[in-house]
Amino acid sequence: MTPTVRAFIAGCMVAVAFCIVAAEIDFTVRNQVPANRDFIEYWAAEQGLVHHANPYDWAATLQEQRSVGLVNGRPEFWYSPPADLILALPFGYVSARTGLLLWMPFNFALLSVSIWMLWCLHGKPNSLLYLLGFLFAPELVCIQAGQISFFFLFGIMLFLTFHESKPWLAGAALLPCTLKPHLFLAFGVALILWIVVRKAYGILGGFLAAIAAGTAITFCYDPHAWSQYSAMMKSEGMLHEFVPTLSETLRYMIDRDAVWLQFVPCVLGSCWAVWYFWSRRGCWNWMDHGLLLLLVSALCRPYGWIFDESVLMPAVMTGVIRARQSGRSLWPIAIIGALALFEAFQSVKITSTLYLWTTPAWLAWYLNATWPKAAPAGQALGNPSAA
Repeated sequence: MTPTVRAFIAGCMVAVAFCIVAAEIDFTVRNQVPANRDFIEYWAAEQGLVHHANPYDWAATLQEQRSVGLVNGRPEFWYSPPADLILALPFGYVSARTGLLLWMPFNFALLSVSIWMLWCLHGKPNSLLYLLGFLFAPELVCIQAGQISFFFLFGIMLFLTFHESKPWLAGAALLPCTLKPHLFLAFGVALILWIVVRKAYGILGGFLAAIAAGTAITFCYDPHAWSQYSAMMKSEGMLHEFVPTLSETLRYMIDRDAVWLQFVPCVLGSCWAVWYFWSRRGCWNWMDHGLLLLLVSALCRPYGWIFDESVLMPAVMTGVIRARQSGRSLWPIAIIGALALFEAFQSVKITSTLYLWTTPAWLAWYLNATWPKAAPAGQALGNPSAA
C-alpha cells in the first residue's frame, strides 16, 4: 500500500469518526433537551458548586435538571468526591445546552489524544490499525450517553506514558480514577505494591498533590463539601439497583439482599493481583502486565456500565497489534467488536443483561492475542549447536 493510499484511508476513517460526533451534536441541537444525556448530572453538580451551594443536594439537583427538560421523578446524580469536582468545573459557568455542545467534542478530543498516545507507546508504527480505536463500542456508547469515562481513559494513558519519565505528572493523571475507584481495584493494588518495591514515591506524591489541589479548589466554593458528600453517600442506594456486571449477577443469583456477595469477585481479583505482581516484580512492565490488570479489574468490578469499559481500549487495541505482529487471526476481535457495535447502534439499554458478555470477551481476546506462541514441532532441534 502506497503512502498516499494509506494517508487517504486514514483521513477517511478520521472523517467518519468526526461525522459521528457531528451527528450527535446535531441531534442534541435539534432536540434541545440536555436532560436526555448523562452530562446533565455533571452540569447540575457544578451549577450548585459555582453558586456556593451544596452540589450533593437531591432537591436542588432535581430542580436544576427539571429546568432543562428532565421529566423523571429522580434526578441524574453525580457521585463524585469533592476533589474530582474540578474536572467539570468550567461547565458550571455555561448553560446546560451550551455545556453539552462543548462536552461532546471535548470528550472526542480526549479519545483522539488517548489513541495517539497509545500509538506513540507502541513506537509509532506505520499502521492504520490504531484508527480502529475510534470504533470501540463502549466509546460510542459513552459519546451517546454524554458520560465521563473518557477521563479515565485519558488518565490511564497519561500514566502509561509518563510513569517513568515524569512520575509526578503520571500520579496526578490518576485523579479521574477516583471518580469510580471500584473500576480499578486490581490495578490499584498492583500499583501500590509497585510504588513500594520500586520506591516510585513521585507517583504517590503527584496523586496526593492532585487530590489536595482539587479539594482546595472545591473548598473555595463550598467549605462543607466533604461532610455533604458523606451525607449523600450514606443516603443513596446505588447498590440496590441492578447493573449488568458479573459481580451483581452473582449476587442476584444467590441472594439479592446479600450485598456483600457483590464484592467477593473484586476481593478475589485483588488477591490475584498481589500474586500476579509479586511473581513478576523483577520484570514488571505496565504496558504488558498493567493492561491485563485493567481487564481483570473491569471483570471483577462490583458496579459499572458498558461505557465504563472505554478504559479498556488500550488493552483491546494492544491485543490487535500483538496479534498482527505474531501472525494471529484478527477475526475473533472483528466478530466481538461487530457484535458490540450492533448492540450499541441498536440502542440496547445499558441496564440490559445483553452487556454481560463484553468484558469477558475483551479479556479473552487479549489473552488469546498476547499468549506466547509455541514453537513449531522440531524447531528447537533443528540446530544442535544452538544448545
